Amino acid sequence: MYKVLIADDHPLFRDAIVHIFGSKFPDSTTYETEDIASTLAFAKEHDDIDLILLDLNMPGMSGLNGLLDLSNECPTTPVVVVSAENKKQVILQTIAYGAVGFIAKSSSKETIAEAIETVFEGNIYLPADIIRTKSSPSSKKEYQLLPEMLSSLTRRQLMVLKCMTKGEANKQIAYNLNVSETTVKSHVSSILKKLGVSNRVQAVVGCSDIDFNQYLKR
Repeated sequence: MYKVLIADDHPLFRDAIVHIFGSKFPDSTTYETEDIASTLAFAKEHDDIDLILLDLNMPGMSGLNGLLDLSNECPTTPVVVVSAENKKQVILQTIAYGAVGFIAKSSSKETIAEAIETVFEGNIYLPADIIRTKSSPSSKKEYQLLPEMLSSLTRRQLMVLKCMTKGEANKQIAYNLNVSETTVKSHVSSILKKLGVSNRVQAVVGCSDIDFNQYLKR
């Protein structure tokens, strides 16, 4: 179903996440790394990963620099930060650096599972208290895309983006459109570049009110 990389230097926590996936997403495949260097190397070699769960305090992270490197090197792979960090400014900064979600390590297994499911559905996940402080008219505009920007996309790219808004992973999009997964990845990269966003979830959130049919009639 999904391929997930768990990047954390604590074996017990990795085991807990593996257990969550085994219960909530039984068809998923999980991989594990213990530092940012091996995480970057793995992500580059396996560009079919559907999600990376990233600990901020692994060896080599240097604050948020590891997250930034991962976002730059693998822009089409969603990254969710899973950390004990509780400073609101840092949590919000992880989103600005390209993460599609933040899960507190103190969260229950149920909350972690719900958060992961939210991200798989194409949404950004943040703890409830962070959302309350962030909910303002200007915050909604942060990921809003101008309709004119969609005009730069080809018909095929529009079809791929429409599938993305439904929360479909690259493999499912490839199956639905009868193209190779490599072709889908190429389209996704072009879409992100044309829309000026750093990851696919930002693109999905920005297109939440878009009527794709009017663009596909061109």
